[in-house]
Amino acid sequence: MLYESNAGKALTVTVDGTTYARIPVRTRVVMPGDDLDAFIEDYARGVVQPGDTLFVTEKIVAITQGRSYPIASIQPRKLAFFLSKFVVRTPYGIGLGMPETMEMALRECGTPRILFAAGVSAVTKVFGRKGDFYRVAGDKARAIDGPTKGTIPPYNEAVVLGPEKPREVATRLKALLGGSAEVAVVDINDLGGNILGSTLDKAAERRLVTILKDNPLGQGHESTPLGVIRPA
Repeated sequence: MLYESNAGKALTVTVDGTTYARIPVRTRVVMPGDDLDAFIEDYARGVVQPGDTLFVTEKIVAITQGRSYPIASIQPRKLAFFLSKFVVRTPYGIGLGMPETMEMALRECGTPRILFAAGVSAVTKVFGRKGDFYRVAGDKARAIDGPTKGTIPPYNEAVVLGPEKPREVATRLKALLGGSAEVAVVDINDLGGNILGSTLDKAAERRLVTILKDNPLGQGHESTPLGVIRPA
């Protein structure tokens, strides 16, 4: 079977002397109320082969868990308006740079932790160090998605939190696919990425981050929330 990469992305990449195919899996838009297992059955089973690694974006896992919230339903507190002013927005992800996403971070992580993260970041930025806010706030804060220019509707008007129990999700999906392929729930964008939960060991997770470094699933309207890694 011939596979096609997303625009501007290479289908293969070589890491540590091994070449891997990164096969995007095109799907319909995942909606709240969808069943993740049924979705994976529909779109991944016919692609995944023994020895593959299926990588699943954290966003569709979270949406199927009911963790997507219309922006209009979120009422940010004054603290959220204040803190969001200090977050740098990028074209690749608004992060906590809007009051609604910051409000959800305050709810998810707790106000004390977010305030502590903001304080640490304010101090370390003076010395030219970046990224300490998210290092302190943790994965729950890092995984919160707000709308960007390329976000597919209806999520161009929604905030999506990180998924719950991503490692357990990965384990369940591996069993669903017969146990012959590994599974990873990933948070990848054009600035980098993290493995939120997987059936891989730590070394394989680090290798997977390198394989996905250029975000082969894309950042906008590609509608490819799943992908398969396969030694080429």
